[in-house]
Amino acid sequence: MKGNLSKRIVIATAGLIIAGGTLQFSRGQQVRNFSVQYLEGTAQQKLRAFSPAVVTQGGKTVWLAGQTTTEDLNHKSIVGDFDAQVRTDFALLDQTLKRAGGSLRNMVSMTVFINDPRHGDRFIELRREMFPDGKYPASALITVSNFARPGILIEIQGVAVVAEK
Repeated sequence: MKGNLSKRIVIATAGLIIAGGTLQFSRGQQVRNFSVQYLEGTAQQKLRAFSPAVVTQGGKTVWLAGQTTTEDLNHKSIVGDFDAQVRTDFALLDQTLKRAGGSLRNMVSMTVFINDPRHGDRFIELRREMFPDGKYPASALITVSNFARPGILIEIQGVAVVAEK
């Protein structure tokens, strides 16, 4: 491979490249030498709203700590409300990514922990809403027995790649 390996992430090795190129930001700013390529998934992977792999070149890597919450952004309790916890976790991840110069759209990988497998299909529906362009992060969905605090139903951690300015 040519180039600086510290600026290249390859998350998988099989599939077809279906997207990539120069990023265009809303301010009209272009960032060259930064690409994100989503490898096309099987019908089942598309149905489950994840990419089998995302390949990036250039940019800076942001490692996102696991996000959990029992309060929404207005500090209202959302204990026991799976949908509200998912939406709030994604909003908090987006806030963190904005501080790093990106947004939720820059996530290339996520690991999701749920404590009840019956929430799995609902999570897929909500993740589809969070990435309406169909460019989903590579993902794992894992069932765990407990979280650090009572009332937590989900934790999301991830990796994002944002353009260097």
